Amino acid sequence: MAKRKILIVDDVTTGASELEARLTHLGYEVPAIAPSEAAAITLAAKAVPDLVLMDIALSGDMNGVENAKELRRQWKIPVVFMIDDTDEAGIRRAGVAEPYGFVVRPFTDRELRANIELTLCKQNAAIAVNELENRFFANSIDMLCFLDFSGHFKLLNPAWERTLGFTRQELMSRPFIEFVHPDDRERTLKQNAAVRAGGQALAFENRYMCKDGSYRWFRWNAAPDSPAKVIYSVARDVTETKRAEEEREQLLGKLQSALAEVKNLREILPICSYCKKIRDDENNWDTVESYISRHTDSRFSHSICPTCAATVGE
Repeated sequence: MAKRKILIVDDVTTGASELEARLTHLGYEVPAIAPSEAAAITLAAKAVPDLVLMDIALSGDMNGVENAKELRRQWKIPVVFMIDDTDEAGIRRAGVAEPYGFVVRPFTDRELRANIELTLCKQNAAIAVNELENRFFANSIDMLCFLDFSGHFKLLNPAWERTLGFTRQELMSRPFIEFVHPDDRERTLKQNAAVRAGGQALAFENRYMCKDGSYRWFRWNAAPDSPAKVIYSVARDVTETKRAEEEREQLLGKLQSALAEVKNLREILPICSYCKKIRDDENNWDTVESYISRHTDSRFSHSICPTCAATVGE
């Protein structure tokens, strides 16, 4: 198995050389020793070490804390600080940088190895989690994005390209509002302002432009990360659902109109003013009893009303 590479950052030549010998004895490879923060950044790019062992009390324009942040941000390299046992301020600075670990001088080889191996284990776990998150981000059916407070996309997953036809570079090159349907822009900007102020977007809907000039309906959920000045969002393409809803509403309207027409037609019966027969759709004239029996479930039980009984009796 290849040896783990450790970059030493220490401006004390004697101490750095002694530390190199100890690390080599423990089975690690030391590709370089950086005497300054600037040199550390340059050497990290060339050597690509697995870990940086840094003196937190370096002299120079930068300090170890800022250097560690830069190494972690740009090169994803874990940093272990070396701190003198009398340097209480250094311990506090190390906490601000959130390092993977630190060792307090003087330290034994056992303590040094334990801190290095623990840090490398943490780094491996972090890489595994990051790879899993990246796979989820890349394979998500929904559209995921980071939108900065200035109104530009910072990161988009591939679902955006599949849905809209624009490349992610094209989408990130212009303010997001330029892709929103003109009729939806005002309320979209209001929703965006509400989220930037600390609110959330829940099931917010608007239309986004496709590269072919058409528009698709999106349903959004979003929340802000105020310290990072970014909004984390997930959008789902609900265009087909919206079309189905519109078609259903149109069909319902047609059915309601048809029912109204049928109701009106049924209320108008052509009846003879003399014999009281009713004309059906085939232009036949039926008695009231026959017509109603044919068009309804009603049946007649013939009888005589009191008025007719009195008339007939006379």
